Amino acid sequence: MQDLPVGVGYSYVEDPSVLATTDVQVAADATELLKALTKEIPTLHSSPLFLVGESYGGKLAAKIGISVARAIHAGALKLTLGGVVLGDSWISPDDFALSYAQLLRDVSRLSDEAVAPLNRMAAIVKEQIAARQFTTAKMTWTNLVDLIDQQSDGVDMLNFLLDKGEGSSTSQVFPSTPNTIDGLMNGVIKEKLKVIPKNIIWQGVAIQVFEAMNATYMKPAIDEVDQLLAYGVNVSVYNGQFDVICSTIGVEAWVKKLKSPPRSRRKHVGLRRAPQNFFGELEN
Repeated sequence: MQDLPVGVGYSYVEDPSVLATTDVQVAADATELLKALTKEIPTLHSSPLFLVGESYGGKLAAKIGISVARAIHAGALKLTLGGVVLGDSWISPDDFALSYAQLLRDVSRLSDEAVAPLNRMAAIVKEQIAARQFTTAKMTWTNLVDLIDQQSDGVDMLNFLLDKGEGSSTSQVFPSTPNTIDGLMNGVIKEKLKVIPKNIIWQGVAIQVFEAMNATYMKPAIDEVDQLLAYGVNVSVYNGQFDVICSTIGVEAWVKKLKSPPRSRRKHVGLRRAPQNFFGELEN
């Protein structure tokens, strides 16, 4: 498992100016690390590599997947890319932004009057992304989320069934304990690894990294998913229905933009007789 971008997890830099500022840099870092690992551990050549990412990590998984696929194709990396898994992934920011108002209205978290202003702001996000004004689009998107917070009386953007602080976002708000992921990683796991400097704190989200990559945050990655499919890489996409930031509606929108979107009959998967989820697939 790699802690990427550098600056999250246990990975760190001594000079903040060398933090990655683009997804391309992150993908290049990951590919170079894999090249070094395969030289040190030859058995990796016969072990399929699966890239799994959620949220922004899903976007990075697509970017890294393309970088790895190209390196393999060029003979610079001896690996088998088994597949790329994208969970609630930030692949198409404009499709997500355009989905927020209607989704939250349909679940009664917004009034009818709130929908039009939010849709107008989302349309501006789309226009700015199309014009490659990614930093400006990030500011507009942030304002959009702030307005949703005001109009919805604090809906949890990671789970619209909750309000902020009730569940999915609490780990970012309350101090860590031995039962939280950061408490575990900075406690027993760090002790067992024995190689992590004492002054390094494991962190799932790093403000420095977020700020360093500000200009690339709103760049879509639909083309990268298309390229993975063109290389014959298995790409699996899953999404939670309660997510707002990376909504299922938004995922369905960007999947339809693929050059070869799934065309198979939709099937449901569930426990007993109650459907728990649905899936479709594309043979590539």
